[in-house]
Amino acid sequence: MALGEHRGDVLRLVVGQAARLEAVGLGLGVLGAVALGRVMASALFGLVRPDAANLAVVTAFQAAVAFATAWIPARRATRIDPLRALRGE
Repeated sequence: MALGEHRGDVLRLVVGQAARLEAVGLGLGVLGAVALGRVMASALFGLVRPDAANLAVVTAFQAAVAFATAWIPARRATRIDPLRALRGE
């Protein structure tokens, strides 16, 4: 913002970078959970495989939490006056 960017652009940049990391992490986590669930279900007697609905709910909740952890600090940072922040350094 000190270099002339608008608040919305800075917010979009920060949240976009976090969303890309979040998507990779959630994708790898879902693949790992499905693979490990199949291995555990075949190895242990009486264990049922996890269903897709539970996996989708947990993934959506984790995505919402990850979005909030990126968006809230970024929104707060864009409300700070750049000159005041630079003088504090």
